[in-house]
Amino acid sequence: MLDDVYRDAESKMNKALEATRSDFASIRTGRASPQLLDRLQVEAYGATVPLKQVASVNSPDGRSLLVTAFDKSVVGAIRKAIETSDLGLNPNVDGSTIRLSIPALTEERRKDLVKLIKKKSEEHKVAVRNVRHKANDDVKALAKNGTITDDQIKRGTDHVQKLTDKFIKQIDDLVHGKEKEIMEV
Repeated sequence: MLDDVYRDAESKMNKALEATRSDFASIRTGRASPQLLDRLQVEAYGATVPLKQVASVNSPDGRSLLVTAFDKSVVGAIRKAIETSDLGLNPNVDGSTIRLSIPALTEERRKDLVKLIKKKSEEHKVAVRNVRHKANDDVKALAKNGTITDDQIKRGTDHVQKLTDKFIKQIDDLVHGKEKEIMEV
């Protein structure tokens, strides 16, 4: 019973950690990374689809991205999706490929990105804490049913807190790493 609570809490906290990684991958640093375009949606074939489904993205060098459309008819839609995104990139269309030059970040933009990272990490930490709250409620519910003893309640809440601390630290480590990557000139 307690093990189920732990497993459930750890699984949900892991999802929050993965969401943090995913968010951070889509935040632009000075280096070109295909993950930058992961969250872009393209209007193609009468529907909104992820960019990955209509094109391949690779980085031939550290300063540019090459987006190759699988079908030439969606190149315009891909260009429009890139232009209207918050990435601030100017697409350069050449047949069925789109070249994106990644400009170096200004000091002010770097600081804004660090603020954004801290804001996003705080949202994910709140998610982890909400999971902790739910897990503690589950432990208390088991106690009410008389399924576990007072000692097990204490051990249960302590274990949930240790899990929470572990995931919060991992999120903080991700923040530190991404901050270093952004501030690197």
